[in-house]
Amino acid sequence: MVAINMIFVGLLFFIGLYCLLSSRNMIKLLIGLEIMAKAAVLSFITAGFHRGETFFSQSLVITFIVVEVSIVAVAMALVINAYKNTGSLDIRSLAKLKG
Repeated sequence: MVAINMIFVGLLFFIGLYCLLSSRNMIKLLIGLEIMAKAAVLSFITAGFHRGETFFSQSLVITFIVVEVSIVAVAMALVINAYKNTGSLDIRSLAKLKG
């Protein structure tokens, strides 16, 4: 059971990594980061279940989710601000913001 979960964690992580490496859209980059973060959450839960420390792993995951949500909220605010200034979500358009 743990091996199946770890295979799924690896699959999720590499899907998120592929999304980060292949995309130029800022929102798609954030989605890739979220997929990678969900892979980390699933690995924490799986490792906690395997070691028999489910309460500790759940508390760690809840803390991780709270921090992750605040980071994503700030990142989305930056994406919205960049879109207002450049009119595009492409990363290459951020070079126009030099000042």
